[in-house]
Amino acid sequence: MQTEWAIPRTAYASMLHSMDKMPVVFVIARDWSLRMGVRAELRERSIEALGMDAPADVGRTIASGHLPAVVVLEAIPELAGDPAIQKLVERVPTILIASRTETVPLPPVDKVFYRPVRVGEIVARVHELIARGHAA
Repeated sequence: MQTEWAIPRTAYASMLHSMDKMPVVFVIARDWSLRMGVRAELRERSIEALGMDAPADVGRTIASGHLPAVVVLEAIPELAGDPAIQKLVERVPTILIASRTETVPLPPVDKVFYRPVRVGEIVARVHELIARGHAA
């Protein structure tokens, strides 16, 4: 199922951080170990990380008022090919985790890591993007 949701530009800047003033990162991945590993490491660095495994989850999270400062996206067709996620990637700094063996059209992103990749490398890049103050 294709989903469509919009990010209100006027609300975006104020919602890049959680209520605790922690930056918010969306970790969108079907791979449970990738999603949980990245979330755990980001939280250790006081970065709020929300894990999702489907486009509908992303839509519900945005509708509830959470918008990311950075997106970590697993490059699989169900996620990277979703039009709503593609629009999110166009507006938010994104780190893509891609396979060397599976072919998926890669959207323009800030960084592409090819598997195998260490969680520490992903987290370091997230930290860099947040420190640079990227916003949509």
